[in-house]
Amino acid sequence: MYVAVASIIFGQALLFGNVHVLEYGVGAWLVTHFFVLAYEEPTMRATFGEEYREFCANVPRWIPRVTPWH
Repeated sequence: MYVAVASIIFGQALLFGNVHVLEYGVGAWLVTHFFVLAYEEPTMRATFGEEYREFCANVPRWIPRVTPWH
């Protein structure tokens, strides 16, 4: 969902040719990135332990995989 929101904002910046929307997109992505690093990932590690560590080792954080992970 985070990648989709960032893509929409960056797409709007390109569509409208507006630097301010691009700056907003960069800011929104940075806030989201630090939220994921500071809160979401530690919470998931504490909740799911080794299973989540294995998931993180096989699935990239922001760029979706082309092939499924088994």
